[in-house]
Formats: sequence, C-alpha cells, structure tokens
Amino acid sequence: TLTFALTIFIAVLVIACPCALGLATPTAIMVATGKGAEYGILIKGGEALERAHQIQTVVLDKTGTITMGRPTVTDILPAADVSREQLLQMAASAENGSEHPLGQAMVRQASEDSLSLLPPGEFIALPGRGIQSSVNGAVVHIGNQKLMQEHGVPLESAGLQAEQLSSDGKTPMFVAADGRLQGIIAVADVVKPDSAEAI
Repeated sequence: TLTFALTIFIAVLVIACPCALGLATPTAIMVATGKGAEYGILIKGGEALERAHQIQTVVLDKTGTITMGRPTVTDILPAADVSREQLLQMAASAENGSEHPLGQAMVRQASEDSLSLLPPGEFIALPGRGIQSSVNGAVVHIGNQKLMQEHGVPLESAGLQAEQLSSDGKTPMFVAADGRLQGIIAVADVVKPDSAEAI
C-alpha cells in the first residue's frame, strides 16, 4: 500500500541520509532570512521566523519611523477678516525668535510660501501655554486655549475647530493680536509618503 511504501521510503532516508534531514531546516531558515534581507527585513533567527505566521498586530515607533520626525504646518485657519498669508506671516514673525519645534515649523512654512517675515519685538516664552511677542506694533500671543483665556481673547467657534484638529492628532495653536483672535495654525508630525507601502 501507499502508506507502507512511504513508511519504508522515509525509514531508508532517515537511516541512509540523516545529514540531509538535519540540513533541511537550517537551509530553509538561511534562504528565508536571505530573501527577507533582500527586501530590507532583518529576521532575528529561526524561532522568530517560525512564529511569524501567528502575528496579528504590529507595533511601530511613530516618530521618525512612520512620520517625518519633525513638526509640519498642516492647517491654517484664519479669522473672517484675516487672509491665510497675513495669519502665517504674523505667526512666523512672532515665532522667529523661538527655538521650539512648533514655532520653527511655522517659520519654515512661511519660508516655503515665500513670505517675508516682519521684525519681532520682545519675545517671551510662556512655558506650557505659548509665546508672547510684538509684530508691527501689535502684541501677539500664540499658544493654547489657556493662554487665550488668560488674556481675555474670545474664541467663539474656534474652540470647536481646535478640538476637531486635536482629535485628528494635530496640535492647534491660537494666534491673537492685541486681544483679538486672528486664527488657528495646526502643526503635526506628518506621515512619510512611503510609510503605507513599507508597512
């Protein structure tokens, strides 16, 4: 019978060629890890490779791996009588003296948009809230909702916009001049263009 024939066949192989069976697993692992390396995937060893078929969830470090690793301006939402350019120019001018990554993102965006920065006045960093500076004779505050409340800046519907931006994983910053809201600028560490393909 087929079963009998296979049993005898396997018994002969095991007795006559034990090395072949012993080499089969390491050879398979070498081929698999080598093939993975061709695609930039490094496999720790045979056990990791053997368990790979059970994987259901992959956890990745986000910053600098999936994302660009530096904040980028994603949204510029000016108030009713303020243009996008005016809002960005004012914010970038005020943040020009800042070393904070979020402030530098605004300055970079203004540079990319070919906007000339206005000379800022006294710069004051307000830890945990934002910054205060003066641009074109106006006292400019850039920061979170707490900072706006401290200076009596009415937010109206902008508060809801900021909540929506936050829920999208962005950092919204309110921009106010002389106690009046000029708009919101949102910053985020954006996903690399090839991350989806890599994953």
